[in-house]
Amino acid sequence: MRVAVKDPRTGKPAGARTVVALEEWSAASRTWKRKATKRLYGNGYNWFAVKPLATTSYRIVFTGDASYRRYWTSPMWITVTPSGAKVLAEAKRHVGRPYRSGAAGPTAFDCSGYTMYVYRKAAGKKLPHKANSQQRYGRAVSKSAARPGDLIVVRSGSYGTHAGIYAGGGYMYDSPRPGTRVGKHKIWSRNYVVRRIV
Repeated sequence: MRVAVKDPRTGKPAGARTVVALEEWSAASRTWKRKATKRLYGNGYNWFAVKPLATTSYRIVFTGDASYRRYWTSPMWITVTPSGAKVLAEAKRHVGRPYRSGAAGPTAFDCSGYTMYVYRKAAGKKLPHKANSQQRYGRAVSKSAARPGDLIVVRSGSYGTHAGIYAGGGYMYDSPRPGTRVGKHKIWSRNYVVRRIV
């Protein structure tokens, strides 16, 4: 985001080396937290680069000097939409965890417990703890349009028997069966549906 500060007396750019700060709102502590400070260039400008991981607010603060009191801009609200990449990153985080029937993490998972946990952590999406029920969530996507982060539900007839998270190239992250661990595995069946959750 670009920062520009003007001298209120003259309307001209503030002097070089004027200090400004970027602050982010913390919902947990209900306070503004300083993220970075910069000095302006001679033209009264500078830039802050931000990469928020969740929806939040930012403001720019003029820290004050001998002539002026500290002041700040109105908050800038930034909405972060969950993406398939974020889901995939969360799915990878649990590779190696053991399969356990009825488990929904974070130390062990069954198949639908794994997908339920990953979507809740990565995107705040609530899914039921049953593969057959999960195939009714999100929206249907054709197999050819599947993208990493989509939900895969393997079926027997029309009944969902297994769930995983699409990894691309015909693979998915899943917790397959007793005696195995969460990992990236080939989608072994042709009878599956793709659901876009985020």
